[in-house]
Amino acid sequence: MKKSMLLLFLTIAAVVLNSSCNQKKSEKIAFGGEAQGTYYSITYFDSLNRNFQPQIDSLLKAFDQSLSLWVENSIISRVNNNDTSASIDQLFEVVFNTSQMISEASGGAFDITVGPLVKAWGFSFKKGVNPDQNMIDSLHQLVGYHRVKLVNHKLIKDDPRIQVDFNAIAQGYSSDVIGDFLESKGITNYLVDVGGEIIGKGSKPDDKPWIVGIEKPADSATAERVVTKKIKLKDQAVATSGSYRKYFEKDGKRYSHTIDPATGKPVDHHLLSVSVIAPSAILADGYATAFMVMGTKKALEFLDNHPELQAFFIESDNKGGYIESYSKSFKTLIDSTTVMKE
Repeated sequence: MKKSMLLLFLTIAAVVLNSSCNQKKSEKIAFGGEAQGTYYSITYFDSLNRNFQPQIDSLLKAFDQSLSLWVENSIISRVNNNDTSASIDQLFEVVFNTSQMISEASGGAFDITVGPLVKAWGFSFKKGVNPDQNMIDSLHQLVGYHRVKLVNHKLIKDDPRIQVDFNAIAQGYSSDVIGDFLESKGITNYLVDVGGEIIGKGSKPDDKPWIVGIEKPADSATAERVVTKKIKLKDQAVATSGSYRKYFEKDGKRYSHTIDPATGKPVDHHLLSVSVIAPSAILADGYATAFMVMGTKKALEFLDNHPELQAFFIESDNKGGYIESYSKSFKTLIDSTTVMKE
């Protein structure tokens, strides 16, 4: 009996020891590159020490082939050119459906059909002409998210001149797509940043959350980037939209790159930037644009009824300073190394 118990003990001990030896330390993998006219940066922890950069580069190329207006034969370019042979893929469908949901929820503050006006004002790859009221009125007739729909993997437009533009939301979704890929490989702790649209899942090996910075608005498009707040990110995403880097000035007036779908003109309020925290980067990206159109007051009222979203607003006080506002639960995300203004 004693011999049997001893053998059992030794067997269990051997199994435990073997299991312990097989548990490898998670290695930090970090790399970056260029995509979508901007940068990407990815960090994750993997006990198998795998580098997925080639696969992720391929994912980003496939993403552009579907959703980039810069790619001449992309699905979105073909749709805008009324190519009837263009079939909508899953990437396009997810972005389209999410865009329409945000448009409906925000009362049209977000609108994927506003692209021609963005171009007319000079905030696209084609130079604008600072349109007069007649041109604005003409182009505005082609704006309206309710005028496009998906039917059997085809985009149906009620006017062939209507154009769709996913630039205000697609980049966020690319971060989600990369995150989904990492999770399919068993990676549960990662931080993905594509041009400032960030998603963080899990934590670092010491169980500390991911820390990301929110920029202070700059005085010019070329000014040095300065972090004004640091936030803790765990199983959430953050995206920032701002008017302080993309703008032009004429006759002493600064024109924001954010176009109000209701007026066809750049937004005209004091909101300089808004950072949105959401369950996914596609939602954070889309709502950040919507809130830039809505302005701080309306956006905060909206957030009162949407606890799944949090936001931080920076406005100009017209005296060279800034006014900060935030949703009710945003304060809990602030890293202790930064001070929150009351």
